[in-house]
Amino acid sequence: MTGSVLSLGLPAAVPAPGLPEQVRIHEVGARDGLQNEALPLPVEVKAEFVARLAAAGLRTVEATSFVHPKWVPQLADAEQLMPLLADLPQRYPGLRLPVLVPNERGLDRALSHGVTDIAVFASATETFARRNLNRSLDESLEMFAPVVARAAAEGVRVRGYLSMCFGDPWEGPVPLPQVVDVARRLLELGCDELSLGDTIGVATPGQVTALLEGLAGAGATADRLAVHFHDTYGQALANTLAALRFGVATVDASAGGLGGCPYAKSATGNLATEDLVWMLHGLGIRTGVDLEALAATSVWLADRLGRPSPSRAVRALTGG
Repeated sequence: MTGSVLSLGLPAAVPAPGLPEQVRIHEVGARDGLQNEALPLPVEVKAEFVARLAAAGLRTVEATSFVHPKWVPQLADAEQLMPLLADLPQRYPGLRLPVLVPNERGLDRALSHGVTDIAVFASATETFARRNLNRSLDESLEMFAPVVARAAAEGVRVRGYLSMCFGDPWEGPVPLPQVVDVARRLLELGCDELSLGDTIGVATPGQVTALLEGLAGAGATADRLAVHFHDTYGQALANTLAALRFGVATVDASAGGLGGCPYAKSATGNLATEDLVWMLHGLGIRTGVDLEALAATSVWLADRLGRPSPSRAVRALTGG
């Protein structure tokens, strides 16, 4: 039953040297997670999901995407969802509700709802840029330039996602200098934060460390970076720990391990937020997250999706 182990004081908090004292979890389940579901959930369920995540202590919850419904039909109700979330920042001080925007039209739609945070989605490889954005890598960055500039002028915080940082299902291993170059260009556009994506889950800790070292050499400090790992080969937590040791203190995760990538079929679920929180709390790292409430939220959503949560921590804590 949920809480039976937690009530015993587990996981035992044993700090390790050289790690951040606090980690900000960038929760992506409501966007990156739900966009990969076969069928859309009712907008009221999505709104309650976001509210439950906030109630569990998460203070960055990516709410939805203003991509054209033709490309991501699961999130076609963004216009209806945002008003249902409007009171959450008042109820949960410090809560941020980023939204993904693909272009200036998406930015217009997002700004009409008073958003304070947006994200743009770029690729480190040419093939994925063309398949995902229908543009070359250079053309995609040119498309994002006015989006980032306008958002900054409006006082909106901008996150850049960089996918395929470690491996590409068409191109194979991605050369480190190539990733560093695209990352540098995104930051120079004006992104406040850059999330490094292991889109198909093939990264290993050595790769993670090498990339972070390469980025540091190009002037990208750890405080402007986040990591986004998929758990395809069971490496997401190990890769996260490698990033923490480098000083990265923002980690993307998805409640219950929801998600994948609709444009990369070999991508499986994101790192489960509950699995991440278990590890972080065991390392004595503060997250502000109530693990019991979060696991209950993932069970609640799994019931509505009609299948159990793939998160190991959720299953262990709830018996589900």
